[in-house]
Amino acid sequence: MAFSQLSHSLENELNTKDSEFPLKEIGNEGLTKRILRKGVTWQTPFSGDEVEVHFRGQVENGASLESSYDKGSSFHFKLGQSEVIKGWDEGVATMKKGERAIFKIPPNLAYGVEGSPPLIPPNATLIFDIEMLSWSSIRDLTGDGGIMKKIIREGEGWATPREADEVLVKYEARLANGMHFQSDQGVEFNVSDGYLCPAMSIAVKTMRKGEVAELAMKFLYGLSQNSNRTTKLDDCLLPDCNITTIKLELVSWKIVTDVTGDKKIIKKIKKAGEGLDRPNEESQVKVIYLCKREDGTIIERKGSDEEPFEFTILEEQVPEGLERAILTMKKAEQAMVTINAEYLCDHNNSQGNTTNNKVLYYEVELVDFVKEKPFWKMDTQEKLEAGERKKHDGNLLFKAENFKRASKKYEKAVKYIEFDHSFNEDEKRQANTLRLSCNLNNAACKLKLEEYTEATRLCTKVLEQDPLNVKALYRRCQAYLKTSELEKAEADIRRALITDPNNREIKLEYKELKRKQKEYSRYEADIFSTMLSRMKTYMEKNQARVVFS
Repeated sequence: MAFSQLSHSLENELNTKDSEFPLKEIGNEGLTKRILRKGVTWQTPFSGDEVEVHFRGQVENGASLESSYDKGSSFHFKLGQSEVIKGWDEGVATMKKGERAIFKIPPNLAYGVEGSPPLIPPNATLIFDIEMLSWSSIRDLTGDGGIMKKIIREGEGWATPREADEVLVKYEARLANGMHFQSDQGVEFNVSDGYLCPAMSIAVKTMRKGEVAELAMKFLYGLSQNSNRTTKLDDCLLPDCNITTIKLELVSWKIVTDVTGDKKIIKKIKKAGEGLDRPNEESQVKVIYLCKREDGTIIERKGSDEEPFEFTILEEQVPEGLERAILTMKKAEQAMVTINAEYLCDHNNSQGNTTNNKVLYYEVELVDFVKEKPFWKMDTQEKLEAGERKKHDGNLLFKAENFKRASKKYEKAVKYIEFDHSFNEDEKRQANTLRLSCNLNNAACKLKLEEYTEATRLCTKVLEQDPLNVKALYRRCQAYLKTSELEKAEADIRRALITDPNNREIKLEYKELKRKQKEYSRYEADIFSTMLSRMKTYMEKNQARVVFS
């Protein structure tokens, strides 16, 4: 280093007692720091970043050292790369942009026992006044030096794109052959699919909105991605070759959510919603949406700014896939939703629209919603009243032969009263009556839906509560008959006849049981006869072999 005299002693500034900032020790090797001026950000540089500083220094109780202020130009170096003494690397790593501080650096973090003659003697302690001007972040994104990223302009916020998201970027790329090309209008691509070269997808996942970065990459990370050995860029065909550097700007991105985890309902956010809350089951929601086919033809519109479309979640007023997507949305959120036909077929009001469409596209805005009060926030009377309402809704749906929705209503009613430890005795009696009725009705739904195991389970729950309940015995008998558990069916039907011997429906079911038992007896007899016939034939063949052997 060249040397110059300082006009005043740095030691006085370091040891002053009038400073508002305390003297702090950095690490455990004797490095100390006193801030003279606070920084303007919360960030500090990382190892590998290229920092820009002004400085002046002196040997403790000795000569003044060189000053960048006197030279009229700032000093640049890469942090943590041993381009400066260790005390600088450790001290500057703690500084924020705009910060100015004085560091006292012991010999073991400076020039050690040898010193740096003629001005820095052996075992010298050094004092430096350092001002952090700025830094350019440089990251090894792959850990092998394959992609080095230098931030040119910091982005906004803290969020970065995920693997499934769709990003909009601008870029300028340079090829190994010296050719370069750019996209000023921007290109949009899915991060997982990639674009141009592998480095683009890797780098964009580390960037924030508005960030501009410079990428330098080795061969494999810069090799253009294509299948025909050519890449189409800006309507031009370029030969397959290696990209060495890219200046990349992340303009924006759309958050993409795989709602069902099987890529059959994909939601792409166009405008972020408000707050953190989302609708739950049976929420009252207000939406505006339109539905398109793959060719762009609009086949359905619902709601407007003046009068949004209002419906209740799980009431099957819109396709199941759309309901599932809306359950992931926030108030005022706008999204594009792609729905596979598997999640469209239950939409009773739009079967004509959804028929023969493998995929439909929805543009949806969740204008507002009101969540149903969760049962754990209800008092005991509210729980009982809510349960009765759900049971009533279930009964209406059952009469309308909508057994699937009716079943869900009965299940919801039972949930309200599932935990009755806070009920008084009268409320417990009401809850038990409601639970028994809903489970019985739900068992009838399951029989209609051919879910016989579930019907059996629900009837068993009723019989645990009321062992002689004729309806439960009758419906469980029906389920057993459908699953050919004839002994269990007979046990239930006999118990039902003992309790209600004149019940016509039970008598008819008993006749059906007897018919099935006769069929099964004939079936067993046929099997036994076949077995005997085969055994006789087998024995006759063996006897013939003995005679002629």
